[in-house]
Amino acid sequence: MALRVLKTALSLRSLCRLQKMQAHLMSSNAGAEVLLERVGNAGVITLNRPKILNALSFPMIRQIYPQLKKWEKDSETDIVIIKGAGDKAFCAGGDIRSISDAGKVGDPLTQDFFREEYTLNNAIGTFKKPYVALINGITMGAGFGLSVHGRFRVATEKTLFAMPETAIGLFPDVGGGYFLPRLQGKLGLFLALTGFRLRGRDVQRAGVATHFVESEKLSALEKDLVELKSPSVGDVAQVLNTYQEQSTLDAEKPFALQQHTEAIDRLFKASSVEEILENLQKDGSDFAQKQAETLAKMSPTSLKLAFRQMQMGASMSLQEVLVMEYRLSQACMRGHDFYEGVRAVIIDKDQNPKWKPSTLAEVTEQLVEESFRSLGERELRL
Repeated sequence: MALRVLKTALSLRSLCRLQKMQAHLMSSNAGAEVLLERVGNAGVITLNRPKILNALSFPMIRQIYPQLKKWEKDSETDIVIIKGAGDKAFCAGGDIRSISDAGKVGDPLTQDFFREEYTLNNAIGTFKKPYVALINGITMGAGFGLSVHGRFRVATEKTLFAMPETAIGLFPDVGGGYFLPRLQGKLGLFLALTGFRLRGRDVQRAGVATHFVESEKLSALEKDLVELKSPSVGDVAQVLNTYQEQSTLDAEKPFALQQHTEAIDRLFKASSVEEILENLQKDGSDFAQKQAETLAKMSPTSLKLAFRQMQMGASMSLQEVLVMEYRLSQACMRGHDFYEGVRAVIIDKDQNPKWKPSTLAEVTEQLVEESFRSLGERELRL
């Protein structure tokens, strides 16, 4: 009798422990930084850090990459959709505060984060099934890398796109050196150096997004996409085109840069950043003056690295660009401006970085060359 009571008590205790574990797992999933789900015929990735604008963390990269590779091989998964939780951001960038903190103490996160993030960017760029990024809200930096290398990018009226890295002592990475030079004319170089912000329908007009769909239609669009069975790229395009045709918001509004396109192509056609600044100062227009003022605030080192990156990336494959960008990322981790940029913009928020070197003239050709040099055994391998 006593033995039976003891067994019952033990089994109840085990059951309680199991229930607690299950409750913990459920709450952990609810609080997970990224949700990876099979919905219908689709693999759905939800970046789930809405309070910090779905900033991409290292653990998120480590969860997304293996799942993406698994879905690519899985015969039950026909399409992948990536989106951000909430309606403020798709992904506002990488977790640069953590990278900065790690760099100050020599933590290997400064190598691991970029290596694994760029490996994920390449996996998206080479993904064999339709990949649809719903870039609703703020899409910057790492968010660019999670979206533009896929086949479809859907912007909404809430989309705000920019590559603001030169303002924090970095460069437009995550494959920016491949994607941006392939935009029309000198638009990509302009976006890379100035961090100019594109909004709503303009994100598609610039060529960053492939489609524009009003945000209120996204739930219905997603439902139609997950129900597609073994869709071809054409099948997915047809669904997206249908939704785009029904989205007339801001259709009559001209492209924000339309009247400046000729000026951008003319002023940013140069053999150096100094020559671009000279062109802008000589031009005298309000637009040119504003861009000159913007460039004057950026890290001189970042401007020169980004300029060379865009030049070289124009004739490289995505894989070659990512290898090059990994070299640049490590040069930035060894330098001064990234840590100062994060301090000024993210930590102290005084928006007053003290760049070193402080002028373009002081950024030597040797410093630039060294930043592009092979890392030998530490090279990115794709």
